[in-house]
Amino acid sequence: MLRASVAARARAGAGAGVGARLRLRLRLRAGAASEAGSRQPLAEGEYRDSVLLPRSRFAAQLPGRLQPDTELETQQKSGFSALYAWQRQRKAKQEFCLHDGPPYANGDPHVGHALNKILKDITNRFYMMRGYKVHYVPGWDCHGLPIELKALSEVKGAENLSPMEIRQKARKFAERAMEKQKSAFIRWGIMADWENCYHTFDPKYEANQLRVFHKMYDKGFIYQDYKPVFWSPSAKTALAEAELEYNEQHVSRSAYIKFPLLKTPPKLTSVIDGLSPASVLVWTTQPWTVPANQAVCYMPDSAYSIVKCTTTGEYFILAADRVESTAAVLDTQFEVISTCKGTDLADGSCAHPTIPGRVSPLLPANHVTMAKGTGLVHTAPAHGMEDYSVASHHQLPTECLVDESGYFTEAAGPELQKKNVLEEGNEAVIKMLQAAGSLLKEEKYVHSYPYDWRTKKPMIIRASKQWFVNTASVKAAAQEVLKKVKIVPTSAMNRMLEMLDRRTFWCISRQRCWGVPIPVFYQKNTGESLINSETITDVIKIVEQQGTDAWWTLPIEQLLSKEAVAKAGGSHDVLDYVKGQDVLDIWFDSGTSWAHVLEGTEQRADTYLEGKDQLGGWFQSSLLTSVATRKKAPFKTLVVHGFTLGEKGEKMSKSIGNVVDPDVVVNGGEDHTKDPPYGADVLRWWVAESNVFTEVLIGPVVLNAARDDINKLRNTLRFMLGNMADFNPETDSIPPSEMYIVDQYMLHLLQDYGSKVTEAYKEYDYSKVVRLLQAFCSRNLSNFYFSIIKDRLYCEEEKDPKRRSCQTVLAEALDIVVRSFAPILPHLAEEVFQHIPYKKDSEGVFRTGWINASSGWKKPGIEEAIEGACAMRDSFLGSIPGKNALEYEVVIVIEPGLLFELMEALQAEESSSVSQLNEIMMASQTTLLSELPKEIPTDANIIKGTFLINLEGGDIREESSYKVIALPTAKAKCPRCRRYTSDSSSTPCPRCLKVLAGKGST
Repeated sequence: MLRASVAARARAGAGAGVGARLRLRLRLRAGAASEAGSRQPLAEGEYRDSVLLPRSRFAAQLPGRLQPDTELETQQKSGFSALYAWQRQRKAKQEFCLHDGPPYANGDPHVGHALNKILKDITNRFYMMRGYKVHYVPGWDCHGLPIELKALSEVKGAENLSPMEIRQKARKFAERAMEKQKSAFIRWGIMADWENCYHTFDPKYEANQLRVFHKMYDKGFIYQDYKPVFWSPSAKTALAEAELEYNEQHVSRSAYIKFPLLKTPPKLTSVIDGLSPASVLVWTTQPWTVPANQAVCYMPDSAYSIVKCTTTGEYFILAADRVESTAAVLDTQFEVISTCKGTDLADGSCAHPTIPGRVSPLLPANHVTMAKGTGLVHTAPAHGMEDYSVASHHQLPTECLVDESGYFTEAAGPELQKKNVLEEGNEAVIKMLQAAGSLLKEEKYVHSYPYDWRTKKPMIIRASKQWFVNTASVKAAAQEVLKKVKIVPTSAMNRMLEMLDRRTFWCISRQRCWGVPIPVFYQKNTGESLINSETITDVIKIVEQQGTDAWWTLPIEQLLSKEAVAKAGGSHDVLDYVKGQDVLDIWFDSGTSWAHVLEGTEQRADTYLEGKDQLGGWFQSSLLTSVATRKKAPFKTLVVHGFTLGEKGEKMSKSIGNVVDPDVVVNGGEDHTKDPPYGADVLRWWVAESNVFTEVLIGPVVLNAARDDINKLRNTLRFMLGNMADFNPETDSIPPSEMYIVDQYMLHLLQDYGSKVTEAYKEYDYSKVVRLLQAFCSRNLSNFYFSIIKDRLYCEEEKDPKRRSCQTVLAEALDIVVRSFAPILPHLAEEVFQHIPYKKDSEGVFRTGWINASSGWKKPGIEEAIEGACAMRDSFLGSIPGKNALEYEVVIVIEPGLLFELMEALQAEESSSVSQLNEIMMASQTTLLSELPKEIPTDANIIKGTFLINLEGGDIREESSYKVIALPTAKAKCPRCRRYTSDSSSTPCPRCLKVLAGKGST
C-alpha cells in the first residue's frame, strides 16, 4: 500500500554494497521510458480539441430515482437469472456447497433476511468466480405454530376448523409468504437454483425427514416419556429451548413460605426437639407450583442454621449464608441457635403448607443455589427439570395439575380448578398460603423469564407425555465432531459447545396439526404406543407419494398394516389403534435438511452461514441429527453473523419508528423525498461494509453513507473508463518491462491488492474487502496515480508509448478493481463491464473468472523508488501550503548513496520538466543534486528529511538524508497543457508543440 508519508520512518541505517546498488538500478531502469508530463490540463481556445479528455457514457453518480431501473436493466442484459444454471453446467474441478438455512415462511422479507441472503450471495459469487461449481439451493421452513396461528387469524370461526382445513390454510399462507420473499431475494441479486427450491412441506422432503427419524429411533436416540418440558399455554404445545426468548423485565410474585417440620432430621434431634414450632423456610417465584410440591431440597455441602425469629418466636431452618439477607427481607431479626452441615438435614420431613396430610421429605440436591432465596428449594417434579430429576431418583410422584391451556385441572381441587396458573390461579394459591398461616411474605420480583418466541407470552414448565431426542447420549460425540469444524468467528465455538453441554434432552413433539406427523399409533383402550421399523417404513412410503396430508385423510387401515401389528407381537386388530396426534418440532424439520438438499453429494456442505441464534437452533439440530445417524457433521465451516439493529444500536420497533423495510430501501417508499430509492447494491454494500460478526446497524444515516461510498467508487471507475475510449489491450498494451517505473509500481500494488482481497474473501471478512477497496481506490488510485498521470493521458500523442503505458495499467486496474467488488456489487460490476469499450462482446464479469494479477508484477525494491520520491514530494508540497505546485520548481539534494541512485532511475538528467521524477513531484521542473547549490535565494525554504531504504528482506538497509528547496518558476503557463513549462504564455511548451506537429497543427 502507498504510504501517506514515509519521510517520518524510524531512523536506522546500514550501508549497502556497490553490487546491490547496481542490481537495483538495473532492475528499476530496465526498459523504462524516459519522459512524462504531470498535470490535468484545461486547454484554452484553439488547443482544446487537441487534448484527449475522458469519454464515457458511464455516470459518475447515478441519481437514486434511476438506480432501481438501472439495476433491473443490468440484471436482464447480463443474464442474472441464467447465471446459476450456467455455472452448474460448466466443467469445474471443485464444488463449493453453501447449504441455505431455511427462513421461516411467515411474513414479508426484512433486513435480517437481507443481511443473511446477501452474505451468502457474496460468498457464492466469490467461489463461482474462482472456478468452483457452486451448489446453493434456497429453501423455506414451512411448518409450525406461527404459520398456523397467522393463517387462522385470517379466518372467522377458526376454532371449528378440522385439522385438514387448518393444514390447507397454513399451506396457502406459507406459499404466499415464500413467493414474496423469493421475489425480494431475486431482486437483491441473489444467485441460486430458483427453479428447484426446497420446502419442508414437500412430500419428498418430509419422507427424507422421517427416514432420519427412523434411523434415530432404531439407534435408540428417540424415545417417549412423561417429564416436564417448556410449555406454551398460549400455543397449547410443548416447545424446545431454542424456541424461547427471555423477557428481562418479567414480573413474578415471589413468596417466602414455611413448611412445618414433621420429622426432625435424626442428627438435629438434640438441637430441635423442644423448639416449637419449627419449620423449614423456602422461597419461590412461582407460588402456583406449590400445590404440586413433593419435597424440599437442600445443598448437602452447604451450612445451614437453626434460627429463632425475634418477632414471632418461631424457629426456622435456612442456609447459614442466607440468614442475614432473609431477615432483612422479612423485616425481622434472626437469632442463630445452631449451625449444621447440609447432610445433617437427611431423613427429615415437613408438612405440605396447603394440603393436609401430605408429607414433603427433605432431600439432597446439587441444583440448590445460595445466590438468592433461603438455600432450601420447594420441589414440584411436574414443573421443574431439576425437580423431576430429584423425584425420579427418589421415586416421588410427578403429578401435573395444569392443563394444556395453563389452567389448574380438577385434581388441583375446587379452589383452584379452571384458574389460570399465571394469573388468578397464582393469586388463589397465595391466598391459600395466607389462610394456612404459611406465607411469611409475598412481593413483586423482576427477573428474566422465558417467553414463547412466537406468541410473545410467558411459558411454564409442565410435565406431559412427549417424544424426545436423548441428546445426553449423542452430545459428547457431537462436541468432538464440532471441534473439527472451522467456525467464524472462533469465539462462537465455545458458545456452541456450552449450549450442547447444557442440553440433556430435546423435546421433538408438538401438539399441533401443521407439521410432519410422528409416525406412531396408540391402542385405543390401553394407550400403549405402537411404533417400529415396519410401521415407520410403511408411513414413509405413503408420505413420499402423497405427502403428510395422508396422515389425516387416510383411514387407519391404509396407514397401519396387519403385518406390522403382527410383527409387533400385538394380538389387536388394526382398527383397535388410533393415529398419534403430535407433529415433529420444526427444528427437527429444518435440522434434517442435509438429508434432502445435499442428496447425491457426500451430504456435507462446505459452509452453513446463519445468525448467532442458530448456534442453539439450526446449527445444533443439524449437527445432532447428522451425528446421531452418520457420526459426522453436515458442515465443514460455520459462519455466524449478528443481528440487525437500528442505527443507534436499539432494537427495531414500529413504535419507535426505526424499522427499515428492505423493499423501501431498494425501490423507495410512497414519498421519495422521505424514503428515497437506493437500489439493491446499496443494501449489499451495507451488508459487506458492516462488521457482521457483531450487531449490524442500519438506518437513513447508514444507508446515505453507503450510497455516498458507491458514488465515490463510481467516480474512480468513470475516470478509468473514460480514459479507455481509444485503447484496446490486445493491440495497445505495453509490456511491464517497458513501462514507466511508477506504472510498474502500480502493477506491483495491484498484485498485492488482489492477493489481500482474495484472502479476506476466503476468511468471510467482507468488511475488510471493503476497507481494502476503499483504501486502494482513494489513496493509491485517485489521490496518487490519477493525479500524476492526467498530463500523460490528456496531453501526450494518442499512441505515445508513455500514454499507452499508463492506459495499460488503468485497464488492469479497472479489471482487478471491478472483479474485486463484483461479489458485493454485482449490478455495478456488470454495468461497468457493459461500458468498457473493448469488452462490448464480453460475457460479463461473472462468467470470466476471478482476479488475474500476474506474480511477475511483484517487484521487490520498486516501492523504495516511488515511496522515496513521494516522501520528498510530501516535503515539497508541505513547504508551499495552499500554493499550486505547478508554479514552483523543486530542487532535491540527496547525499550520495542508494536513495540518490533510486532517484536517478527516475530522472537521469540533472534538471527536467518531463522526467518521471518530475511527474511524481507535480512541479514545473525538478532538479536532482548530490550537494547544495552554491547560490540559494535568501528567502528559499529548505526542508530536511530522511528516508530509510529497506531491501532484500532487510539485508540492505540504508538511511539517507535529503533536502528539498521550492522556488517559484520563471516559466510561463502553456496554453495547451496548463503546465508552467513554456517560454511564453501565448506559445505551447516544447512538448505540446511536438504533439501538435504530429497532429498537423501549429
